[in-house]
Amino acid sequence: MLKEERQQTILSEVELHNRILLTDIAETLDVSVDTIRRDVKELDAEQKLRKVHGGAISLGFTTSSARNTNIYALEEKTKIAEKALTLLKDGAVIFVDGGTTCLELARLIPIDMKLTCFTLSLAVAMELCSKPNVTVIFIGGQISKDAQLSIGANAIHNLSEIKVDYSFIGTGYVDSQYGLTEFDWDIVQLKKAVLKAAKKTVLLCISEKLNSQHRYKTCDINSINTMITELEPDNKLLDLFRNHDIRLL
Repeated sequence: MLKEERQQTILSEVELHNRILLTDIAETLDVSVDTIRRDVKELDAEQKLRKVHGGAISLGFTTSSARNTNIYALEEKTKIAEKALTLLKDGAVIFVDGGTTCLELARLIPIDMKLTCFTLSLAVAMELCSKPNVTVIFIGGQISKDAQLSIGANAIHNLSEIKVDYSFIGTGYVDSQYGLTEFDWDIVQLKKAVLKAAKKTVLLCISEKLNSQHRYKTCDINSINTMITELEPDNKLLDLFRNHDIRLL
């Protein structure tokens, strides 16, 4: 495989999943980790992604000001966010996860809507601060510099003390049989706590992530009440999810 093809694969993966591990890409492409590390270093220098310890993250994942130019599949994610808005009512208490799709939901919340919103995401919190009728409660903890999220025991403890009407979450990978998975163990523990803190959980997920999985399991698919993609609910790509007790939007 040519270097250009290899680097395009790296970019495609980081754009789809927001974060990647060098070891995963090396295994997928059957090349050494050192080769992938050099590729990522070059792509970082070209400002196409951001190199972090052991992997890479997309530029749009942590930089809200770069949203319009750096977020992958922005049109699809905006459509998902618009669908999610239909679930919101004045006075609701919600949780909004980190990630680019959840950030779009935060951006689209009408300025006249009254909500109380919990979040672990610095980017989401800053976006919500521009909404005059939204009470923003940031769940504190150790800050992950890569993901710009609160992580760790303190964040999990704080989540255990709340109960929200809806939690709107993202995921790195989702499969009808294996459920929601991630490559980051710390993120899985946070998401498990978010699920427990919500009366209903809504998964926001672009269709490219369907039928994918990674090593650490967040939950079974039936733990999600509603899954929102950019597709129409009757799309054949969603057929495998239709067999489960989950609402499709």
